[in-house]
Amino acid sequence: MKIVVLGAGLVGSAIVRDLAMDSRFQVTAVDANPDRLKKLADGGKVRTIAADLSRPEEVRRQVREADIVVDALPGFLGFRTFRAVIEAGKNVVDIAFFPEDPFELEELARKRGVTAIMDCGVAPGMSNVLVGYASNQLDETESVRIYVGGLPVVRRWPYEYKAVFSPIDVIEEYTRPARIVEHGQVVVREALSEVELIDFPEIGTLEAFNTDGLRTLIRTIPAPDMREKTLRYPGHAEKMRLLRESGFFRTEPVDVQGNIVRPIDVTARLLFPLWQLREGEEDLTIMRVEVIGKREGKRMHIRYDLLDRYDVQSGIHSMARTTGYTATTTVRLLAQGLYQRKGVSPPEYLGRDGQCVTFLLDGLREKGVVYQETIFSE
Repeated sequence: MKIVVLGAGLVGSAIVRDLAMDSRFQVTAVDANPDRLKKLADGGKVRTIAADLSRPEEVRRQVREADIVVDALPGFLGFRTFRAVIEAGKNVVDIAFFPEDPFELEELARKRGVTAIMDCGVAPGMSNVLVGYASNQLDETESVRIYVGGLPVVRRWPYEYKAVFSPIDVIEEYTRPARIVEHGQVVVREALSEVELIDFPEIGTLEAFNTDGLRTLIRTIPAPDMREKTLRYPGHAEKMRLLRESGFFRTEPVDVQGNIVRPIDVTARLLFPLWQLREGEEDLTIMRVEVIGKREGKRMHIRYDLLDRYDVQSGIHSMARTTGYTATTTVRLLAQGLYQRKGVSPPEYLGRDGQCVTFLLDGLREKGVVYQETIFSE
C-alpha cells in the first residue's frame, strides 16, 4: 500500500519514520525543504520528493498514486491541501489543524468516495475520540472539559515554552477567539482568558486558559457545557497577552522606515529560535479529558489522563509522538478497513465505534503512549 506524507517537519518526520517501519507500506515524503528530506532518505526505506505544496495542483500531482495521504503541513496550508487531496479522490488523514470549517468539504468527499479524517493529533485528535467514546456511553452528556499542553521539561526564561510545530500555528492559538459552550449556547471568549491553576501529579502546578480547541465537538457532541483549555507553566499567558495587546501578533502590514512588514511575521521569526526544541531537548505532553453525564439515572464521571515524555532511545519528542502516532495508527485503521465512512470525519466519529477506539488505544499503547481511564459514579 502506498502512503504519501505531505510535510516533513518534526511531527511529519516522526510519521514518516513510523510508517516506514511497517512492511505493508511504501512511504513517500514530500516537502519543500531538501534538508528535511535528506534526513529521512538516509535510511533507504523512504522515497523523498522536494515540491512546493502551497500549490493545490502540485498537491494533486504528488498524491495521484497514493492509497492513503497524510497531511502534516502547517495550518495555513491545511484546508486547501485537504481539499486538493479530496479532489484527487484519495483517502486522507489530516493533522494540519486548519481553522476553516471542514464540513464544507463533506459533499465533495462523498462524491469522490473519499474517507477524509481530520484533526488526527493529540488535541484535537485523541481528545475528540475520547469525548466521542465517553459521550456514546452516556444517556445524557452534561459537560466536557479538555486540558492539554506540550511543555519543555527544563523551564528556560523568558517563555518557558518550546514548540514542535510552526510558531505561526502556536500564535494562532493565542489570537483566535475561543468558542465554548455555556448553558447550551456557543459563546466566544478571548484566547488566553479565564486562567486557572491546576495541580497535576508528577508535574506540579500548571495554568490553563481558553483556546479554540473544541472545533467540531461544538457541532457533534450534544453537551450544554464544553470548553478546552491549553496548559502552560504559570505566567506564560500573561506574557502572550502582553505581546498580543501590544500588536506583535497583528497581521495587518505596517510601514517601518519604508519597509512594509506584518508584525506577526517578525514576531514569529524572533520567537522561533527561542521556541524551537533542539535535538535531545526533552519535552512532555499532558492531557486530561473529563466527561460528565448520566447513565441509567446515575451521574457518571469519565476521565482520561495522558502524561507522555520524550523518548530518549528514539530521540523523538513527546509532542511528535503523541500527535504523529495518533495519525499513523489512524492510517493503519484505514488500511485494515476498520473505518470506511465516506465523507469528512472528525475524530469523534471514530469514537462512536468501540472497535476503532480499542484499535487506537492499543496501537498507541504499543508505542508507549498510554491513556489512563478513570470512571466513577455518584
